[in-house]
Amino acid sequence: MSLAPQELENSASKYAAEAIRLDSQGSRGMAVQSYQRAIEALVKLIEIYPEYKLNKIYMERASAYQNRIKSLQMSHGLDDERAPDVNHFHEKLHPANGNGKRGLQSDRLKQTNNVESLKADFDDLVMKEKPEVTWNEVIGLEDAKRAIRESIVYPTKRADLFPLGWPRGILLYGPPGCGKTLLAAAAAAEIDGYFINVDAASMMSKWLGEAEKNVSKLFSMARKLNENENIPVLLFIDEIDSLLGTRNSEVGGEVRVKNQFLTEMDGINGKSKETQLYVIGATNKPWSLEAGFLRRFQKRIYVTLPDIASRTNLFNQYTTPLKKEKTLKNEELAKFTEGYSASDIKDICQSAQLRVVNELFESGKATDVQQSPRAIITSDFKEIFKIRKPSVTTEMIRAYMKWSEQFKAL
Repeated sequence: MSLAPQELENSASKYAAEAIRLDSQGSRGMAVQSYQRAIEALVKLIEIYPEYKLNKIYMERASAYQNRIKSLQMSHGLDDERAPDVNHFHEKLHPANGNGKRGLQSDRLKQTNNVESLKADFDDLVMKEKPEVTWNEVIGLEDAKRAIRESIVYPTKRADLFPLGWPRGILLYGPPGCGKTLLAAAAAAEIDGYFINVDAASMMSKWLGEAEKNVSKLFSMARKLNENENIPVLLFIDEIDSLLGTRNSEVGGEVRVKNQFLTEMDGINGKSKETQLYVIGATNKPWSLEAGFLRRFQKRIYVTLPDIASRTNLFNQYTTPLKKEKTLKNEELAKFTEGYSASDIKDICQSAQLRVVNELFESGKATDVQQSPRAIITSDFKEIFKIRKPSVTTEMIRAYMKWSEQFKAL
């Protein structure tokens, strides 16, 4: 069943906002991933609804995101030829055609070509960087932090203390929006290593093709960085279930991708005990992973929803830049948000700010730069709680707990 235009628009908007935020924070690799996801949503919209009235605007927007990807890649020393060619994109958007049937067909053909020019290649999907993320930015998740330090940080600092070697495959699983990517980035930052961030779902998407070769390229890049520069490398693969999940009707290409990944992982785990190359896979659906792949991830870490102390800290973090009443207690807000993810809490704080800004605009005073929104109060949050429910259901939590009982490995 096809997605409605509004769903794809909302998806693109969400990823674009996240990309801009990450970009402004200097998290270039993660920003590239979000820009690419925004492009994918817009491309899918244009393909499914070729006559949609806003397609020209969306193609221009996707082109802008693609240009930003190109800029980020070039700033990291990639060759120009690796970035997508979008120099003539806007020229294609305004074809000089007649009003006849042939002109309409030509327009449609050119739109198709524009869509193809936006589809990702391998270099769009992969970004290597040295993130500037500290453990302090990872709120809570103490068990997960400890397991990652034991597997990655400590061996990097004192390899001599690990005569039997150490885990190089780690699986982070749990609800969306709980900090799996942040955990991996913080680990890479502490060991001063490269953080290679790739979206498995995009790698397997229909317009990429040859995903098997992309898997080989990905691991080859990681090995060369580790061996040539003698710097630890953390390869983070988001939505890894897209690569390794079970399917009722697999085609030959999917089988080859899985076999290639299996070969690459076995190569890493069988290497010298001194190899500083790690693979962290992240998934919201661990039960969809084939059992045969699980043993390649020696550590399987449940990234849980934040507890009340973590939720309090999250509210402290996200409300600090906001204008709020002194009577507003973050501890009280934390009590109201049991079952909410870290991402949910951030969205709630953002909604509170939008609420008071909206009031200012509706009052007609926003044009006066001397005017500012009123302070946020507790009742603002209570109103938001009425209309904003957790993104994670109790059924999902039960599924994670059940899977953890069988496969968790800290």
